[in-house]
Amino acid sequence: MSGVHEEAVRVQAAAEALLHRVGAARIASIRLGLVLGSGLKGFAAELTDTIEVPFCDVPHWPVPKVEGHGGALVIGHIGGASVACLTGRVHLYEGWSPSEVTRCVRTLRRLGVRDFLITNAAGGIGEDLSAGDLMAITDHINLTGCSPLIGPHDASFGPRFPDQSKVWDPQLRQTLLACGSGLQQGVYAGLLGPTYETPAEVRMLKSLGADAVGMSTVHEAIALNAMGARLCGLSLISNLAAGISEQPLSHQEVMEEGRKAAVALTSLVSEFCRKLA
Repeated sequence: MSGVHEEAVRVQAAAEALLHRVGAARIASIRLGLVLGSGLKGFAAELTDTIEVPFCDVPHWPVPKVEGHGGALVIGHIGGASVACLTGRVHLYEGWSPSEVTRCVRTLRRLGVRDFLITNAAGGIGEDLSAGDLMAITDHINLTGCSPLIGPHDASFGPRFPDQSKVWDPQLRQTLLACGSGLQQGVYAGLLGPTYETPAEVRMLKSLGADAVGMSTVHEAIALNAMGARLCGLSLISNLAAGISEQPLSHQEVMEEGRKAAVALTSLVSEFCRKLA
């Protein structure tokens, strides 16, 4: 069995385990899948009528280790909609493979979840962005050097050569933009990490058209788009990228901005769910 077919088996096993634990009716009611980025895991505490499943209880799911990330799937209600919330994620820079990075979202898609909101903390590059801003993702640039679609093709994960002209669904983004004032828009660049970018790299990213930069999101987007999901994305601008601000960059700053943004994020996503319900 090839590696990609083994991955399909792992995703199917995880999906069946969740179906058994949560129940078919509850799974079928999920309107939106959410991925919470660095410092944003507290959003899940706002859900009601919750079922919480630790990642370690789901076969083959990798467990997040980075500070600021949670380690559970929380299914609950907010804004009148049922949502499935991944309170954390794993990253390539930790040594995980692209298949492992995307396994959780692929599992939710396999269970029938169609719409996703992917969030992250990112460094701001765009001239109009400031720390604390929320940016709706219009497009992305994958500069990690790899993809979850590399390897032998498995049709259960989508076509061999998926179109990416509209990875970030314009209709979902317009719905998101209608949920709150002051929401920015821009292109997200995904890099490997774990180092923050140098000032020269930030200048390069700006010349390529990037407005924000981070170490996640692009592989989840590639995998979900290939599987026919509709995506919207939200970046919390946790700091200004190197060379734009004189402040040294730190993960503590990322988490602190996440805590500050919790109220605004909760309000925005609650209204988004109300419009989807």
